[in-house]
Amino acid sequence: MEIQVAYQASQVHLNELGVFKWPIWQKEISKFPWTYIEEETCYFLEGNVIVTPDGKEAVHMGKGDLVTFPAGMSCTWEITSEVTKHYCFN
Repeated sequence: MEIQVAYQASQVHLNELGVFKWPIWQKEISKFPWTYIEEETCYFLEGNVIVTPDGKEAVHMGKGDLVTFPAGMSCTWEITSEVTKHYCFN
């Protein structure tokens, strides 16, 4: 169960996935635990985040990154600058 990050994803790839038709989620600077029931793919429009899966290394992500979180993963989200992202549950 690994977080997959495509740093600075290409516009072509984003368009192929239909990212800009996905819903938007926004969140202020904060820190909270989260468990993924389903796989989630998201694209960060703004912000910076450190996601630390339980028992694993922290993963940094932010504006321009396309990220997939695996189903069943528990982690801690630390939002270091306000986040706006498109998201889709798979």
